[in-house]
Amino acid sequence: MQIIINIVFSYIASVGFALTINVPHRALNLAGVSGTVGWMVCWFITKAQMGRMLSNLMGAFVIGILGLFFARIKKCPVTVFNIPALVPLVPGVPAYQAVRALVNGNVFDAEASFLRVGIVTCSIALGILLATMFTEMFYRVKKFYKKRKIKL
Repeated sequence: MQIIINIVFSYIASVGFALTINVPHRALNLAGVSGTVGWMVCWFITKAQMGRMLSNLMGAFVIGILGLFFARIKKCPVTVFNIPALVPLVPGVPAYQAVRALVNGNVFDAEASFLRVGIVTCSIALGILLATMFTEMFYRVKKFYKKRKIKL
């Protein structure tokens, strides 16, 4: 039951944010699918107790790969798929707790929470970067071998 709830709400969150930022209607469903798959990767890795940083890194990596793939299919910019799909991965609760601790005067707790938020945010950015790099490398190698095959 937990899996179904996570799938439904991650899809709703991704599509809802996509509607908010005016994503083209032809890309809404794939943005939701990308967000759902990325969140489920993150959720399963978290449930396997491999750490929040690795789970967000892998979730963002999958979102980046799917975003690049869907962008080629729908002939849209990659950001149309990546930005809404990353919404379920954003560390909203730790950010709220950090600000609340800072307002209450608990500087030590606020500092620890801000550090956690920063690490998770950096892992998300690194996941998107790695996905872009791997996809670019794949297409360059594919192009190289295609040229090489023609010369032979």
